[in-house]
Amino acid sequence: MAMDEVPGSVGTSAGFALRMGQTIFSSASLLFMSLGVQFYSYTSFCFLVTIMGLVIPWSFTLALVDGYSVLVKCPIRQQGILLIIVLGDWVLSVLTLASACSTASVVDLLLRADGSYCPPKICSRYLISAIMAFLSWFLSVASFLFNLWLLPSL
Repeated sequence: MAMDEVPGSVGTSAGFALRMGQTIFSSASLLFMSLGVQFYSYTSFCFLVTIMGLVIPWSFTLALVDGYSVLVKCPIRQQGILLIIVLGDWVLSVLTLASACSTASVVDLLLRADGSYCPPKICSRYLISAIMAFLSWFLSVASFLFNLWLLPSL
C-alpha cells in the first residue's frame, strides 16, 4: 500500500465515514446537552456546547469534501491544505477531549452529591452528552492520526 492510499485520510471513503461519525456524535452530544434547561449553569457544560458547535461544521464541511473527492476520484494531496486539516483536527480533538472530560467529571460530582443538585433524569442526559463527545473525540483523533501519517509523504 502506498503512503498516499492511507485509509481514513482526507479524500477517502473511510475518511468520509469518520467525518460523518464525528458529525453525528457531535450533534447528538449537543442535542442531549441542550435538552436540559440548566446546562448554562455550569461552565464545563457551556464549554462542551461551544466545542461541539465548532466540531459540527468542521466535520460536516470535511465530510462534504471527502464525499466530493470520492465521487470524482480525486483525493486531496496538497501539502498546505492537508497541514491545515491536520492542525484543525489536532486542536479540535484536544478541545473535544477536554470538554468531554470536564463534563463527565461535573456530572459525576453532581450525581455523588446526593442528587440534590441534579435530578437523575437530567444528569443522565448530561452523561449521554459526555459519552457522545468521547465517541466524537475518538473518531476525531483517528482522522488526525491518519492525516498526520499521510502528511510526510507529500
